[in-house]
Amino acid sequence: MTTPVLQADQLTKRFGTRVALRGVTLHVEPGEVVGLLGPNGAGKSTTVKIVSGLVKPSSGSARLFGQPSSSPAARRRLGYLPELFRFPDWMTGEQVLRLHAELAGVTPAQRSNRVGQVLERVGLGARGKDRVRGYSKGMSQRLGLAQALVGKPELLLLDEPTSAMDPVGRREVRDLVAELRSEGVAVLLNSHLLSEVEQVCDRVAVVDHGRMRFEGRLADLVGRRGTLEITVARPDDSLTHELLDFGTPHSVSPGRLQLQLGPPWDDDIAVATEMVAARVATGPWGLLGLSASLSSLEDAFVSLVQGGDK
Repeated sequence: MTTPVLQADQLTKRFGTRVALRGVTLHVEPGEVVGLLGPNGAGKSTTVKIVSGLVKPSSGSARLFGQPSSSPAARRRLGYLPELFRFPDWMTGEQVLRLHAELAGVTPAQRSNRVGQVLERVGLGARGKDRVRGYSKGMSQRLGLAQALVGKPELLLLDEPTSAMDPVGRREVRDLVAELRSEGVAVLLNSHLLSEVEQVCDRVAVVDHGRMRFEGRLADLVGRRGTLEITVARPDDSLTHELLDFGTPHSVSPGRLQLQLGPPWDDDIAVATEMVAARVATGPWGLLGLSASLSSLEDAFVSLVQGGDK
């Protein structure tokens, strides 16, 4: 059994009288990408700061590569892009990265090559000699990503890494995250852009009001929320009762119902569709139409957060 690259257990954090985290548990395995989701103020950035060793929890523990997150040896294997950062604007991009490469323990002989490699990788290969004061917000964010990569980390913590980028930049970062995963690098991605999380993450963790609402496979969160829309000629209460075998039905308009699939039917929406169609067609209701849809991550996220206790 492999040791998680990140393991957080029952994290609690208090800032004065305000409780930011309430027993958050989270893990990241080698080579996987985990999305950390939640509304503003949910506790995501606090979680990232604790697991990176920058902030101490009020209770609970965080470990990197089996060692306490405060361990210098463990943190040398970590790359971190915070949500808010600023580099000295009088330095060039190359100078910023050489400084961070030195801090990350990259040897002088390897430093120049490594800086050039990460500049190319984040799309700043032609701008490394420019001063940071001339960078756009998107370019500055690319430079921040480069500094997180310069030490060849085994785990990346990315806090809103594309918030200042245009659609092209966001796609390039998605492609980069996919490449890193194929190289065995694990990534914890904190992002408000749910469509990006949906495209690159293996698992998701949803935090709301300092509590972990869900941690698991993306497919388990999204896939369990399949919906069937059924149209019949002769609706009555007996149809609603019949559909309870498959999930939770509710009337949308006369003759039209929506059925939220429940277990075990939510495991395979195609099979569920066939079974519901057969059941309704053999009854007295006069089946006119049936369509199936899977909710997006956004649908599942909103439903989960709005349905949770505060």
